[in-house]
Amino acid sequence: MMATFNLTSFVNPGSFILLGIPGLEHFHIWIGIPFFIIYLVALAGNSVLLYLISMERSLHEPMFFFLSMLAATDLILSNTCVPKTFSIFWLGPQEITFPGCLTQMFFLHYSFAMDSATLLAMAFDRYIAICFPLRYNTILTRQVITKIVTGIISRSFCIIFPCVFLLKRLPFCQTLIIPHTYCEHIGIAQLACADISINIWYGFAVPVMTVTSDLILIGISYTLILRAVFNLPSQDARQKALNTCGSHVCVILIFYIPAIFSVLTHRFGHNIPHSFHILIANLYVAIPPALNPIIYGVKTKQIREKIILPFFLKGTQ
Repeated sequence: MMATFNLTSFVNPGSFILLGIPGLEHFHIWIGIPFFIIYLVALAGNSVLLYLISMERSLHEPMFFFLSMLAATDLILSNTCVPKTFSIFWLGPQEITFPGCLTQMFFLHYSFAMDSATLLAMAFDRYIAICFPLRYNTILTRQVITKIVTGIISRSFCIIFPCVFLLKRLPFCQTLIIPHTYCEHIGIAQLACADISINIWYGFAVPVMTVTSDLILIGISYTLILRAVFNLPSQDARQKALNTCGSHVCVILIFYIPAIFSVLTHRFGHNIPHSFHILIANLYVAIPPALNPIIYGVKTKQIREKIILPFFLKGTQ
């Protein structure tokens, strides 16, 4: 079967073949079932969040605006990779055109950069809300939020878009089989028959530096937040402030820990089976978008009330 996919080409190839998870082909059908369920949860959860935030005037605050950005980005991330993933699991190796592969690669990495920047913006929002509560509305004005959003979108685009040109310049004259479920920068570059040193250094250094700077700034924000929280005179006020930040901290951990683990194992874990790398990479793409709306739905009082109240009212009628 592999011989069927031993395609060769030059410069920009017509298409690639996505194989799935090498070594686990016999389990693809069963692996695809939880991925499909996770995808439906992500689709429904983030859509409900976006609907609630857009329709409820009480949720038209900076915190929920940034949350809606996170939900929209998670929808992009899920729809970029997961449908193709479970089609591979259920229907076998799938063909993807070279432009389609570059498009998928761009939106995959762009979503990751957007998520990281949005989490930083949400940390800044919580810092202002807790450390400067009386000045919250005067600091986070509509104009300031517009500038933050423009900065998030522009930075993410400027970081990821060069990857498209770094790949388009490469000649491809080897087998065009990608042992993965989706297209990602280094995975495509490794199929080229040319020096890919620039791709490796750019693909590793620039995103890592960006994410590291985001993590450092998020850490500084929460250090200042915790210092302010423990200086509050009331136990109830401290508890309320910690609950407000709890959902955000959970989302940060769910987003960054698998991502960092995936990057480090891909770069340094040469003794780890390739199938494990691919499985972790798929879990990282699928699980955070599904868990984020659940965490915010459970931990955020305003959203929890908007979801539960209609069912409670129906039960009393």
